[in-house]
Amino acid sequence: MGSYVANTEKQQKEMLEALGLSTLDELFSEIPGEVKIKGGLNLPEGLSEMETIGRLQEMADKNKVFRTMLRGAGAYRHYIPSIVKSIPAKEEFLTAYTPYQAEISQGILQSIFEYQTMLCELTGMDVSNACVYDGATAAAEAAAMCRDRKRSVVYLSATSHPQVIEVVKTYCFGNGMEVKIVPEKDGHTDRDALAEMLSAQAACFYVQQPNFYGQIEDCSALSELIHGSGAKFIMGINPIAAAILPTPAECGADIAVGEGQPLGMPLGFGGPYMGFMTASSSMGRKLPGRIVGETTDVDGKRGYVLTLQAREQHIRREKASSNICSNEALCALTASVYLAAMGADGLKDAAVQCSSKAHYLAEQLSVAGLRCKYDGEFFHEFVTTGEKKAADILAALEKEGILGGLPLSEHEILWCATELNTKKELDRTAEIVKEVRS
Repeated sequence: MGSYVANTEKQQKEMLEALGLSTLDELFSEIPGEVKIKGGLNLPEGLSEMETIGRLQEMADKNKVFRTMLRGAGAYRHYIPSIVKSIPAKEEFLTAYTPYQAEISQGILQSIFEYQTMLCELTGMDVSNACVYDGATAAAEAAAMCRDRKRSVVYLSATSHPQVIEVVKTYCFGNGMEVKIVPEKDGHTDRDALAEMLSAQAACFYVQQPNFYGQIEDCSALSELIHGSGAKFIMGINPIAAAILPTPAECGADIAVGEGQPLGMPLGFGGPYMGFMTASSSMGRKLPGRIVGETTDVDGKRGYVLTLQAREQHIRREKASSNICSNEALCALTASVYLAAMGADGLKDAAVQCSSKAHYLAEQLSVAGLRCKYDGEFFHEFVTTGEKKAADILAALEKEGILGGLPLSEHEILWCATELNTKKELDRTAEIVKEVRS
């Protein structure tokens, strides 16, 4: 990124003279004196570039960096090709913002169009928006899309990510929608309970595939049940798993959403991440944010336009379907480059490796004394239980530079493996667990 240098005192003086002013105090004379800071800011002296880098390195050294990670629960460590980091770092992409003036924002519009196209191919759905803040927000926005005058009850599977459930509840509280949690049974959504709970006011049902416990849900059966009640079916998906599992379209989903972080974005404390949203053509006009389309200009040349902008800044506030302010364009570009670099075969290979290594880890942990809590099929996450406390196991792993799974209770751990985990790492993890258990 280029250097952004503050203006000099000489430049400040020239700008003041152009305004017919002589001092900065005159420029800010309209601001009441009682709100102005007296005596200047209490800031340390400036540092040189070398000194700044050294200071930042000292701060970074306080972080605990694990050589091996076996934890997912919504944020995953995957291999990121170097080109995925290189292209979005170019200034023309890094500094590009929201395409308010579509006719002169062809480059950023094309990148969004490419992103939408690849997300539709991945999910099998008909239309995609330009993404939203994160996966939890996407789920909440999807629920809002399904509301109508007679249907305002949102059903959420208890097997969904707890943070997603909380965000959906917050959104629904704000727009007057009722939320009902469908219980889980043996790590899966309890279909019988869902059938009993559904009412004529049902707007939609949301389930994750794979779910929070890593289990594969029978989404086709859930879709049939939901559509039989007249409600909409929303699937929250892992985009890597989508390469080898049936697509949301094949499962009968009306809307498919998820967290795009696995698509080329590194782990970060708080992100930034992005939520993707795709839908069937019948739900397309209800998608929040923006949809970019392809067209031709008066000369017959290809061009890109903002086909739909269903947010409050573009249409009358009372008719807006969402107040999403900005898309995550840079993150969407990163996902686009990742998908293009990996290709269909590369993405499938990554998914197969994730699943294979997770199943190998589960087998080795079983030998070490931790049994899988659920018997169902899983992708690359699974829950174990055992006699030894989870805290003791995770502490022993941490001493060896291994970030173990996420503790769910005193004796339960949610593990995750990706293509970056080696057989040596998985074997060593099982050895440590066996040592702690004995």
